[in-house]
Amino acid sequence: MRRIDLRGSGHHTDYRAAVPRADFDVEAAVPAVREICEAVRTGGVDAILDLTARFDGVRLEDIRVPAGAAQDALERLDPDIRAGLEESIRRLRATCTAELETDAVTDLGPGARVTHRKVPVDRVGLYVPGGLAPLVSSVLMNVVPAQVAGVGSIALASPPQKDFGGSIHPTVLAACALLGVEEIYAVGGAQAIAMFAYGTGPCRRVDLVTGPGNIWVVTAKRILKGQVGIDSEAGPTEIAILADDTADPAYVAADLISQAEHDPLAAAVLVTTSTALADAVDGELETQVAATKHSERIGISLAGQQSGVVLVDDLEQGLDVVNAYAAEHLEIHTADAATWAARVRNAGAIFVGPYAPVSLGDYCAGSNHVLPTGGCACHSSGLSVRAFTKSVHVVEYSREALDEVAGHVVTLAEAEDLPGHGAAVSVRTQR
Repeated sequence: MRRIDLRGSGHHTDYRAAVPRADFDVEAAVPAVREICEAVRTGGVDAILDLTARFDGVRLEDIRVPAGAAQDALERLDPDIRAGLEESIRRLRATCTAELETDAVTDLGPGARVTHRKVPVDRVGLYVPGGLAPLVSSVLMNVVPAQVAGVGSIALASPPQKDFGGSIHPTVLAACALLGVEEIYAVGGAQAIAMFAYGTGPCRRVDLVTGPGNIWVVTAKRILKGQVGIDSEAGPTEIAILADDTADPAYVAADLISQAEHDPLAAAVLVTTSTALADAVDGELETQVAATKHSERIGISLAGQQSGVVLVDDLEQGLDVVNAYAAEHLEIHTADAATWAARVRNAGAIFVGPYAPVSLGDYCAGSNHVLPTGGCACHSSGLSVRAFTKSVHVVEYSREALDEVAGHVVTLAEAEDLPGHGAAVSVRTQR
């Protein structure tokens, strides 16, 4: 991994520009993806079938997975995998339930009440990637918070797999069965997002699309977000690790590898005060990468411009660097890790200490792994129950309560040269 030495650079350095970042050019993909979306809008299911043959190498007869296929996959699922999925669901459902918000009622005076009500989205489309790896965990991370939020209608799409006769991956299907999801589509990429947004064939239009994906999926979300709600434009995965000389280099290296394993564009960044640790991590990477299954993919990621070791003077500077980077996943491997973690402002999820690796959060921590990438953690949050709800203000005023503020409403309406606004109050109070 390349090194970036920020020691002695001072507090006026633009750390966000200095830290490695993936080249993920959504704008460059817009023309091609817009063409795909328009094809789905005008050509419907036939267009999706043609695009599926073109991009996935599979010629389907129908985009909807047959009824019963998910249950069949569940019955064939390895019992150990099922046990892991069930435990992950249990933990995630517990944390999601704790996130549920009750109505907030404010009484502003006799007869004057405003209720802040949380209402679930009516219908959602959930996307589960199926490219380099069958991300069955993404089924859980999308479905569980939607169900806990009270979403009444859930559709799920994942790319068809040539190895499974054009259906989606059987483990993904099995997870759908575990969660009771029955509306499943073998559609991937930008065409899946367009199908959700426009309502195509058997898939009715949804109100919100969530889930991670490749650049085609992200670009489709950007193009269609005026047509449908989206969670975020989540790009390639990333990990940042803030570490001092107390960190275990074997743990640090393994965690960098765990995210590099996702994608050649995945980002792995170590921010450390210790040159000795950086050297030791390099040694561990050489050994561990060579021994792992996806060594070629991992090697490309670790050697890419999006990855590197950042050397800092002290942990105060390191904290400034990781806050500027705003990582999707941030691990803290320092003495008194909890204290440093409490001062982090920008991260999708924070993993504290040597025994909370990112891969725990990918599966069984109880947290959600659909998180903001590309620095968006400075303004956005990961997927949660809140993502599947909307806020509605319910306003209840009596005649007496309206009388009390009528003069203020009329005055402010006149200040904005909107006399009709004031008249709508006066017609009630002057009769």
